[in-house]
Amino acid sequence: NAVREDPTREGLLYAATNHGVYVSYDDGAMWAELNPGLSDLPIVDLIVEEDALAIASHGRGFWVLDDIGPLRQAEPGRTDASVHLYQPAPAYRSADGARLSWWLAAEPESLMLEILDGEGNVIRTIEPRDPDAPRDRWSGASLTVQEGLTRFEWDLRTDPAATFPGMILWGVRTMAPRVPPGSYTARLTADGLTSETVVEVRANPWIEGVTVADMEAQYAFGREIQAKVHEANSAVIAIRRARAQIEERLEATDDADVREAAHNWMQKAGAIEADIYQVRNRSGQDPLNFPIKVNNRLANLLSMSERGDGAPNDGMREVFQIMIDELRGYTDQLQEVWDGELAALNAALDEVDLPAVDPWDESVILVWP
Repeated sequence: NAVREDPTREGLLYAATNHGVYVSYDDGAMWAELNPGLSDLPIVDLIVEEDALAIASHGRGFWVLDDIGPLRQAEPGRTDASVHLYQPAPAYRSADGARLSWWLAAEPESLMLEILDGEGNVIRTIEPRDPDAPRDRWSGASLTVQEGLTRFEWDLRTDPAATFPGMILWGVRTMAPRVPPGSYTARLTADGLTSETVVEVRANPWIEGVTVADMEAQYAFGREIQAKVHEANSAVIAIRRARAQIEERLEATDDADVREAAHNWMQKAGAIEADIYQVRNRSGQDPLNFPIKVNNRLANLLSMSERGDGAPNDGMREVFQIMIDELRGYTDQLQEVWDGELAALNAALDEVDLPAVDPWDESVILVWP
């Protein structure tokens, strides 16, 4: 019905037939079926548009294979490799993200994708989701572990700030800033074997009057905000880890000194937690009834600072400094609680031969409140 040439690879042809789509790498001498997820139906026409292949069927609408990079990069023996990461098309900062494709000859036991910046620093690490861990809406997409071809979209963001189960925020879209234009490296590691490729991030060509320096300043500002969001959320996590341990200790003893010290800690630490995070939130609409706290306002500032491409204005920086000062007041109070009430509690626990409470013990699993 139709044959189209690929505009970037010589000899690569696509054919529309009465039984789907076929592809040839040698100017039509040999053909192979190309019907991923496509029913056996007549294809009346097709067209290659940049990095996508669009096909028109007879009575079943049109379909789009939106990244034909792996087809263009196919070579004899390439699928014999244990792991191969294909070169992706350039990603645009204002679009969805960078579409990555890789080949795994067998399903691996371990899999990890890392994104490195131009200086070689790992800015994002993505792994398969732990099925036993609580689901975290803020952590972004996770990897699918399977053999064969896999596609994944990096959202052009760094690792997110710390989060905790049940965290509900208002007006927040992200826990991490979007990277500026530049060259990045994607590194895929499967069972110790590694494949790397370059990911080029470009500025939106439709936006005028915004320089790369502006977007780098926006990213740097976002990283500053993210660090404070991380600090605020980490304080809540430490309080909740300590509380979980204290509740366990109280189940093991009726000692009056332990219970009094625990009560003192609960009162002071609980008040600080409620100043940092709105602890009464249980649903996405609760912030309409209960005022948002400093961790929410910081995270909202991060989202608002990315409403468009451009450097942060003076108003954003002024508001950010106000929030920094507020958060510092709470974390200073919390440090006094660690040094005072928690130290007293741990001394009382030692008298009854019970383990000390460690707010930074990562083995303590937090659950939804």
